[in-house]
Amino acid sequence: MNPAPPPPLDVNLVLAFDMAPVGLCVLNNRVIQRCNEALASMFGYETAELTGQSMCMLYPSQSEFMGIGARGFEALRDCGRYADERIMKHRDGRLFWCHASGRTLDRDDPYGCTVWMFEDISARRPITTALTSREREIAQLLIEGKTSKQIARVLEVSPRTIDAHRVRLLRKLKVNTATEMVSRLAGLM
Repeated sequence: MNPAPPPPLDVNLVLAFDMAPVGLCVLNNRVIQRCNEALASMFGYETAELTGQSMCMLYPSQSEFMGIGARGFEALRDCGRYADERIMKHRDGRLFWCHASGRTLDRDDPYGCTVWMFEDISARRPITTALTSREREIAQLLIEGKTSKQIARVLEVSPRTIDAHRVRLLRKLKVNTATEMVSRLAGLM
């Protein structure tokens, strides 16, 4: 006996998803099941090129995909939602700041099925200095207001390692204080 087919989607719901002014996608275990034109365009692809692909291809590095994924998994499991501002990668290799916000359909299987919104925030937060993968991770956590000790716990390294990276960030960004560094990273100066 075959189950009854699912009811047809309301055309207005499909239209709202497809025409949303921000990038939207539905993921199954971090693999794109469906995305709208705004998301595909933001990353330099056609929607069909992204369908069935791992989100890993949109991250600057495998380590950033894994690190952000681990933090997101915990938040989705604990409260059902996760949001951050992170650096992502365009098809042409250009990096840009992006606001991401997602929700899981099942907190017992956080990545089983998730819905995500992505917004390009590079106009207000331009990338002005080339950073390493680790520096990008630290920059993301600094902007969230985390201390060196908190960042060290998240990244599972010593606080001294984080302090060394912070010193390199100060030099690269050509600023003198931690406040200036965060302001520069946040695009405020």
